[in-house]
Amino acid sequence: MLRTTVDATVSLPLTTVHLPVDVRVEGEPAVSASYAVKLQSVDVHVTSNDTRLSVVDRVAGVFDRIGTAVSSSLKSFSYDLRPLLLEAYGRVSRPIPFALGDANGCARLRVLDMEAGPTVLADGIEKDLALVVEPSITFPCGEDAAADVDGAAPAVSELPPLSNVTTITPGPFTVTIPIAAKYDELTRAMSMAFTDGKLFFSTEYPALYLSKPEIYESEGQLVLKLHIGGPVHALGIDSDLDGDLYLVGHAAVVDNELRIPDLEPTIETKSFLLSLKALSDGDRIRDQARTALRLDIGPRMREAQAKLGDGLTFEAGGGCFRGEVDHIEVTGVHPHAAYLRIYVAVTAHARLSMPCVSP
Repeated sequence: MLRTTVDATVSLPLTTVHLPVDVRVEGEPAVSASYAVKLQSVDVHVTSNDTRLSVVDRVAGVFDRIGTAVSSSLKSFSYDLRPLLLEAYGRVSRPIPFALGDANGCARLRVLDMEAGPTVLADGIEKDLALVVEPSITFPCGEDAAADVDGAAPAVSELPPLSNVTTITPGPFTVTIPIAAKYDELTRAMSMAFTDGKLFFSTEYPALYLSKPEIYESEGQLVLKLHIGGPVHALGIDSDLDGDLYLVGHAAVVDNELRIPDLEPTIETKSFLLSLKALSDGDRIRDQARTALRLDIGPRMREAQAKLGDGLTFEAGGGCFRGEVDHIEVTGVHPHAAYLRIYVAVTAHARLSMPCVSP
């Protein structure tokens, strides 16, 4: 509702009269399907406490003429939201890059629809707008996506028609992003537990040592190959060992660390250690290998989190678009021939405010 006083100048055949006129306008702000802010259900009331104007109104219908002119102007009023939303649409549609080993992938949020909720008249005019997005991952990035990553926000000429809805369901969206870890990274992490490339593990055979750790994938499991060497002179055995041991298990992420918590010696390795009358050393080898095989992937997870949040935070056309990550979790670890692929689900939400408001 708008109330104002207008100084009206009324020109009559014999004189000109300057009189105060009270104008009250009632209207409902609405956003059309073409993103134009307009007033609907406009009702204009014109009155005056000056008795002279009341006489003139009865003769010439002044109040109705003023009301008709004001109503016509208000009905033709339109504020175009498209410049702001076109830029926001382009930025949201821009691919968000991330690394997967030596290759690059892109997270994309394809906008399917834009919705507008009911108007809230509180401290100003508030209108909730929602972008309905379809998250996806492109691996590797396509040529068009790779060009958009390093460039400006892609130019957008058209927006999907705005859908006015009775309610907008708030809530975050989730993007599942793969990150990679190479087997040689796990090998280097384990080698840090070795001294001069050797790990002495046995109390019964103190000269025995493990060396040359190697990790690879076999039938969906990870295989740890260790070279065993050194002399064995005890319990009737007089030999110099020079062979390989094998342990197998499944990769998992525990407390942001990539581990193989179920690592166990193979049957052949257990039989070999049993032949040395040193099966207890098999447990010791297993425990030390489990402890040493830890790769911190926290920085990669934080990078995925930052990429999504930063990629959805920008200023556009007098408004601010802010993205915030609510939750991040590992949903799966899958071994491949040359690397491990770890799937990370990033749950985030975003908001657009005009004008910009503090977080």
